[in-house]
Order: sequence, then C-alpha cells, then structure tokens
Amino acid sequence: WRSVKYEEVYLRAYETVSEARDSIGRYLDFYNRRRPHSSLDGSTPDQPYFTPLPIRLAA
Repeated sequence: WRSVKYEEVYLRAYETVSEARDSIGRYLDFYNRRRPHSSLDGSTPDQPYFTPLPIRLAA
C-alpha cells in the first residue's frame, strides 16, 4: 500500500469519492499490468501470476 499512497493518493487532490475510486483503480491497473517491479526481476505482477507453470510429467 505504500506505493499506492506515495505514487497516487498523496499526489492527487480528489474532489469526490468517485473520482478517487476511478483514479486509484487506474493506478492499480498500471501497477499490476505495466509497472516493472524489482522484486520480480523487472516483470509486472500480472506476468508471473498469469503465466502457466510448465507441465511436469510423472516418472
């Protein structure tokens, strides 16, 4: 939540709750789909989450 606060919420002056909801929603979409994360070796959270695991055949 620290990133959401420092990169979105603290930088905006929302006029209404619906404006805040829309803006934070857009930020979360950016955060999960387009923003690279160093802890994920530069990939986005969506990349490892939605990448299928390799199929392992039983021996």
